[in-house]
This record gives sequence, structure tokens and C-alpha cells, in this order.
Amino acid sequence: MKLIDSIVTQAAGIAAVRREIHAHPELCFEEVRTADLVAAKLTEWGIPVRRGMGTTGVVGIVHGRDGGACGRAIGLRADMDALPMQEHNHFAHASQHAGKMHACGHDGHTAMLLAAAQHFAKHRNFDGTVYLIFQPAEEGGGGAREMIKDGLFTEFPVEAVFGMHNWPGLPAGNFAASTGPVMASSNDFTITIRGKGAHAAMPHNGIDPVPVACQMVMGFQTIISRNKKPVDAGVISVTMIHTGEANNVVPDSAELRGTVRTFTYEVLDLIERRMKEIAEHLCAAYGTTCEFQFNRNYPPTVNHPAETAFAREVLAEIVGPERVLAQEPTMGAEDFAYMLQAKPGCYVFIANGDGTHREMGHGEGPCMLHNPSYDFNDDLIPLGATYWVRLAEKWLAQPRATGGAA
Repeated sequence: MKLIDSIVTQAAGIAAVRREIHAHPELCFEEVRTADLVAAKLTEWGIPVRRGMGTTGVVGIVHGRDGGACGRAIGLRADMDALPMQEHNHFAHASQHAGKMHACGHDGHTAMLLAAAQHFAKHRNFDGTVYLIFQPAEEGGGGAREMIKDGLFTEFPVEAVFGMHNWPGLPAGNFAASTGPVMASSNDFTITIRGKGAHAAMPHNGIDPVPVACQMVMGFQTIISRNKKPVDAGVISVTMIHTGEANNVVPDSAELRGTVRTFTYEVLDLIERRMKEIAEHLCAAYGTTCEFQFNRNYPPTVNHPAETAFAREVLAEIVGPERVLAQEPTMGAEDFAYMLQAKPGCYVFIANGDGTHREMGHGEGPCMLHNPSYDFNDDLIPLGATYWVRLAEKWLAQPRATGGAA
């Protein structure tokens, strides 16, 4: 493993920053303290910053030895927000704010990019510019989309943009990167079935929405098994059914909520259309009415071929080709997808290990994403930062047309 010595030397200091962020988690668009800390560190290292993009976003601007005169530029992105959940860990850096937790490792993502920034500030071993994008509100707020709306790629015109997420369960020291869809689109639905309430002992006097809701849940699964091609991935999960207030009353309405995940818009279009048809026709068949709402949230995260090949090459030089794995697509969603729609790039996974890195006082649950016993593996900081530095240096050293640059 070929880590950068100066990053390894400074890793303990960056790990302390990571733990400070972990102890003070902030939710979507509330990352004021975190953004202040990031901006303060960048300023301390002599890196100019742009504040307030996408509400609480921070962009660090690192010009190379030519002062950025060549016009080349690359974007590196980390997310900063936490999740609205209670932490079960009790070690010293556990969350100090009830109901808020860094359970997805965004504190670690921020730390790895800060470690790279510290190196860039001292060793500007490139011509051009590296833009360090510290993004808010990945967890449902679409912070990437909001930064782009605020002119991220107009003010900072990069050739390509790259992101990285930790991945628990993979042995530390490994990476995963693949071309094409690597994370799914995220969509949600709310369906209200309106019937007619009655005494439960005399159901013939009403129109019961409950059996309609049950039929609807099962009917939706035929979309997955009988409407879409078996080789196309898609998930429909009804996760909530709200109905009724008493055990002797037929309710007059039932509400279904849930999520839909796909890797392509073609499958998403099919699922939305068929869900609406099944819901409306089923309600009509049972004498009820239907209110159907379908919200498209994050698009699929789709890695670009040339940039992914480039990233894999850089990773292989650091950890060896045998540790650069295929990136198995996941039905989880990621708003870096918006950046990959706007610019070519690649989103890689860095292995977070099996959780044995956690200190005394961690919760009893596994160290998995969105789990209340999760904690980021600080040993990854020099590895992730080395990847960021070598990626930027190698990208800016290549001819402009190579690697699919825009």
C-alpha cells in the first residue's frame, strides 16, 4: 500500500477533527458548525473558500504551482450532514445531540477530503486547480442539486467530478469501482384509499378500504415479477399502512406509503405507470376512490466509463489491482447522482472494515450504515486522502482530451 508519508504524519490531527464533527452532528442544511470548522481549517492552511453555496456548502479552491493558469480543473466532493437518529455508542466522541448521529460516515468523508486539502496546501504538485466540494444535505435534502442550482459548476468549471463513500463489511484496504449504475434512484409514494366507514359487525353498510389496501400491496409485487424484465432491477416496498382507530369500526380510509428503487428511468417509468393503474383500477373495482402521489427524488448514480477506468487505475497504483474490486450495485441512493448528471466522473467505495476498529463503549449493533452503533474507521483517513491527492495529480497531468474530460 503506497500511502503519502505527509498525510500519514498528519492523520491523527485530522482524526481528531473527524471526531469533533461526529460529536456535533448537524442535519440537512443545518451544517453551520461543520461548515465553519471546514472553512476555518482550509483558511488556516491558506486555501481560499467560497461559503454558502447550496445554503451551507463550502468550496475550497486550491491552485497548483502554475496558479491555475492552465485552466485545467477537477472537483473532489465530500458530504457533511448527519442523520436524524439516536446514537447507541457511548465512547468519548459519541453524539452530544439527541436524535442526531453521523451514522453514514459523512464525518469521515469530510475528514478524508480535509486531509487531502492539507497536503495540497503544502505540496501543490500539479498545474491547474483542484476544487474541494464540501456538500450539505445528502441525506434526503438534495444538497448536490442545490449547489448545482447555485452555480457550482458555472463558478467552478471542472472537467470531471469524483466522490467516495465508505462501505462497511468490506475488509479495510480495499476499494470498489465500476462503470454504470452503482446506486439506485430513490422515489416515494403515498396512496390514499377512500371508502365508507361502518360498524365492524355490519360491514355491508360500508365500503371497507382495508382489503383494498391488502390487495394493492400484493398487486404491486406483480409489477416486479410479471411486468418488468427479470434482468432489470427494481424494488417496490410498501413500508407503512395507516388505517383505523378502533377494533369495531370499519375505517373510511387507508393510506399506503413506501419507496421505489430502480437503476434506470425506463424501469422507473414502467413501475410508476403500473402502480397508478393498479391502484386506481383496484379501487374502482371495490367501489372506493384513490388518491395517488408519486415523488421522484434522487436519480440513479451512474459512473462514467472513462472516468471510472481512470479512478481504478489510480486506486490500483495505491493498493494493488487485486484490492480494486467490482462495485456491486446497491439499491441505496446517493445525491452525487446529480453531479454525475452534470459532469463526467466516478463514485467509488472505500472499505470500512467489519467494525472491530470501534472503541470501548460502542453499541451492540453491527457497524453498518444507518445503524445506531456505526462509527467511521479513522484508519481510512490517510488511505482515502492519498487517493484524492493521487487522483487529482494524475488527472491534471494527463492531456486534456484523455479520460473523457468535458
